Amino acid sequence: MNSSSAKIGYARTSTVDQNLDAQIAALTAAGCGMVRREQKSGASLEDRSELKTILDFIHPGETLVVTRIDRLARSMRDLQIIVARLKEKGAHLAATEQPVDTSTAAGKAFFDMLGVFAEFETNLRRERQAEGIKAARQRGVYRGRPPKIDMTEIQTRLGKGQTPTQIAHDLGISRGTVYKAKAQMTSGDGSAGLETS
Repeated sequence: MNSSSAKIGYARTSTVDQNLDAQIAALTAAGCGMVRREQKSGASLEDRSELKTILDFIHPGETLVVTRIDRLARSMRDLQIIVARLKEKGAHLAATEQPVDTSTAAGKAFFDMLGVFAEFETNLRRERQAEGIKAARQRGVYRGRPPKIDMTEIQTRLGKGQTPTQIAHDLGISRGTVYKAKAQMTSGDGSAGLETS
């Protein structure tokens, strides 16, 4: 673990019923001059004010120390966000009970591998989504995004004398959209040469 710069400890439990003493003792023994404490769920990064304070104020060369990575983050995505933030600040991450230390070449390689696995997971999710959409289309239950409204089509129909109500019904749009297309024709923004009756 990086021993040449300040270490900031972060101890967390999910509930106030759990005891932080063992984590605090381990972090102090690891050389942390300050230990921030939080007793909140690690399911997300939201509302974790102590962690946010560390990430906001940690200095270049300093190391955020936890006993285990799951004390810091419970998902790969959250862990990547935290590590990216530390990297932006020029700071490091280390764990006392796991071989994690981003100030070393091995630690950096470890997090590079985490990034590869996270990207792999994202690509798998996209593939599953695409397969789901394809299956839904085959069953006739996936409609996708609504089609873009064709103002030229509306104006052509108006030019042929169709009523706004009829056009709205045929195209599955609101009459307001039809009147908007009609107004564009009247102002000269629509198709030239079409009558507006």
